[in-house]
Amino acid sequence: MKRICSSLFFLLVAFQLSAQNKIVVFQSDFGLKDGAVSAMKGVASGVSGDLKLFDLTHEIPAYNIWEAAYRLEQTAPYWPAGTVFVSVVDPGVGTSRKSVVLKTNSGHYFVTPDNGTLTLVAENLGIAEIREIDEAVNRRGNSEKSYTFHGRDVYAYTAARLAAGNITFEQVGKELPKQVVSIPYQKAVLEGQKLKGNITILDIQYGNIWTNIPADLVKQLNPQYGDLLHVIIYHNQAKIFEGNAPYSQTFGAVAKGMPVSYLNSLMQLSFALNQDSFAKLYKIESGNNWNVEVTVLSKK
Repeated sequence: MKRICSSLFFLLVAFQLSAQNKIVVFQSDFGLKDGAVSAMKGVASGVSGDLKLFDLTHEIPAYNIWEAAYRLEQTAPYWPAGTVFVSVVDPGVGTSRKSVVLKTNSGHYFVTPDNGTLTLVAENLGIAEIREIDEAVNRRGNSEKSYTFHGRDVYAYTAARLAAGNITFEQVGKELPKQVVSIPYQKAVLEGQKLKGNITILDIQYGNIWTNIPADLVKQLNPQYGDLLHVIIYHNQAKIFEGNAPYSQTFGAVAKGMPVSYLNSLMQLSFALNQDSFAKLYKIESGNNWNVEVTVLSKK
């Protein structure tokens, strides 16, 4: 009896991780100045009026596949299993790049071109299965001659059908090998007494610098609050910034306009100027070609 109950439990977990929940979350670099986002939602609503449609963001900088990859990885874990994400940052629209749906080990689905957008969710949430969208059946009717708006004609339509349960994941299209087009970047590592990582994104409203260096690696370096961290930032291996920032829990631990290092809300090492923009002052951006090195310069 105990073995039967255990088997039923794992079957229930597997079902919950695979079942769609009628939620579709949209991301793009379209902006909101025109009707592109509304058109995608209109297509989804036409598939099923029961769908719950949400926006992740439509302010990805034009053609910035890296930022699209980051925003998915930043956000997806907070959504329930079964959520279907549509990400359309697609400078190669209409070319030979594959249109796919990735199912992660966490039970989330990502409908997108396989152009690097899946780099981080594949790495951090795991690849359960990938299928190439069969446009012969999973494409909005009478859109075959449209080559430049797959977000509306293919991705929103397929995502809506999947989220509504109109099709199974297997009906998306043929299964592909468990690999995605991946953007290379500096992984977070501790080499001796030096932390190395990538500037994954900017906290854009405030100009703070967010890295991919997690709290557990910072802990291994063992800075104490008040210790001075020495920070070097590179773009394409060229040094852009070198300076010091005390390690703190809060921005207010330093005077206005002064640098500070801290763990952000995702528990990753970050850098800021108190009530000013670190990124703007030092002309720092983010992306797979922006890297950082950190050492403890002195103890408090």
